[in-house]
Amino acid sequence: MKKVVLLALLLAPLSMFAQKFGHFNSADILPNMKEYITAQSEIQALQKQYEDDLKRMQDELQKKGEEYEKEKANLLDNVRQRREAELEDLYKRIQQSYQDNQQVLQKTSQEKMQAISEKMLAVIKKIGEAGGYVYIMDVSAGIPYISDKLSTDITAEVKKELGVQ
Repeated sequence: MKKVVLLALLLAPLSMFAQKFGHFNSADILPNMKEYITAQSEIQALQKQYEDDLKRMQDELQKKGEEYEKEKANLLDNVRQRREAELEDLYKRIQQSYQDNQQVLQKTSQEKMQAISEKMLAVIKKIGEAGGYVYIMDVSAGIPYISDKLSTDITAEVKKELGVQ
């Protein structure tokens, strides 16, 4: 009888330390979120607009450069210098515009993805608290091994909460 009680006392703390782990695959969820799809199409539209603007500026530079090359021999020195300065200024504006566009695209993308990530994390936190999970990992983050026996895949549950198919 003493052995049974002693064994029960030894095993009781082990059951108290049983921890529940979960994992999900954000790469499976993210591309199917309507917010992500909307964000991607908005970013692509903005990128297309910037590309079109740059193309127009490059076409203008090419056209003015060709005109300058045809007339260069017949121009006075001061006119030639002014035209060269105009071409150089236009080239610099194209470069600056490209850099500015890239910064705006990156900032816009980060802002949109931040909102999407926050939404997903809120759902994961909700599932974690409701399910009593100690830790929930994203397998798309490159974790080399997750035991299917010791960790529960909650990807389907996250999808359901987010309304993703």
